[in-house]
Amino acid sequence: MNPSSLTEKLQKRIIQNFMDILILTEMKKDSLSGYDAIALIHKKFGILMSSGTVYSLLYSLERDGWIKGVWNQRKRVYTLSEKGEQNIRVIIQANQEIQNLIRNITLLKAT
Repeated sequence: MNPSSLTEKLQKRIIQNFMDILILTEMKKDSLSGYDAIALIHKKFGILMSSGTVYSLLYSLERDGWIKGVWNQRKRVYTLSEKGEQNIRVIIQANQEIQNLIRNITLLKAT
């Protein structure tokens, strides 16, 4: 496997695994619809996520109380709930620890 395709696969995997954090962080700035979330990920990372993946995540975040959805004309628009605000604040504060963890993982050498 060539390095660029491996990098693309790893990037897609990371975005998929941390998509909730990415979406919640963006919701700190402004509300998002499912379409907005798909467009955001595509614009920022060049990855086209399926609508099923994104909407499933949004429904799950809403069910868990992290976001609130309201109908705005023909689309559902989501904003952070108070619980989501508190949790994303903790995640942002842990940013450096997460970066250190990833750095340590990449520094591991096979023995």
